[in-house]
Amino acid sequence: MPWVSTAARLVLAGVFITAGVLKAANPQDSVATVRAYELLPGSLATIVGWGLPFAEIALGLLLAVGLFTRAVAVGTVVLLAVFLAGIASAAVRGLSIDCGCFGRGGALPPGQAHYGRELLRDVGLALLAAWLIWRPTCLLCLDRWHREDIA
Repeated sequence: MPWVSTAARLVLAGVFITAGVLKAANPQDSVATVRAYELLPGSLATIVGWGLPFAEIALGLLLAVGLFTRAVAVGTVVLLAVFLAGIASAAVRGLSIDCGCFGRGGALPPGQAHYGRELLRDVGLALLAAWLIWRPTCLLCLDRWHREDIA
């Protein structure tokens, strides 16, 4: 089982680091994307738009090195639940936006949004994070108790 957990941890790390770095490269696009969801007031959307990339990078780095694996997996599930709720909300309200999951994002021409694909991707990632909550023991982790379990 440690190999499965290691693979889950590294896939999540890669996704979150990539998404965070792409958003951090152009934080104004990240802010515009958060605003496109029309869920937060302007000032809060700005804070979330600027902060989200760095939160994703931090989660990704902690997952990459295997530090606080279970706690970080819980945070990852919570963040993915927020993403899922936002995407579902946009779909239900008839908004046509790019989720902005990997940078860019914002309004799209009507009918061009791919919410089903985005929802499936985020559910899959949430399942990987849930696996890590259940089975955080993995290889190449800095978590002390994980190293002892494997030895």
